[in-house]
Amino acid sequence: MQLEKPNEFFRNRAKELRKNSTLSEVLLWNQLKNKKFMELDFDRQKVINNKYIVDVYCPELNLIIEVDGSTHDNKYDYDIERDNYLLGLGFKIIHINDLDIKTNMEGVLDNIKNLV
Repeated sequence: MQLEKPNEFFRNRAKELRKNSTLSEVLLWNQLKNKKFMELDFDRQKVINNKYIVDVYCPELNLIIEVDGSTHDNKYDYDIERDNYLLGLGFKIIHINDLDIKTNMEGVLDNIKNLV
């Protein structure tokens, strides 16, 4: 899938998010980066068409992984709208609970393997 080139606002916002990642995002990223997981390439805080920034993106699988923690509290409608937009573009989306990453990383990685 060809994505729009990120504009300056989204490039800067994604960079800021990478610098200020949650613990769960960092823990998951450490398992996925440098093709450690299934030899797949992943991007962190990927800009999608200057509309959304996703936590983790795998271009080979057209897969988005979202880490859901307290930042998603009270954002149910926004998250549904966002997922619908991304699904409409043909992405697969996996939501992973922040606490699961902190307490059961092996299970999280197994779950991702089983879903791809």
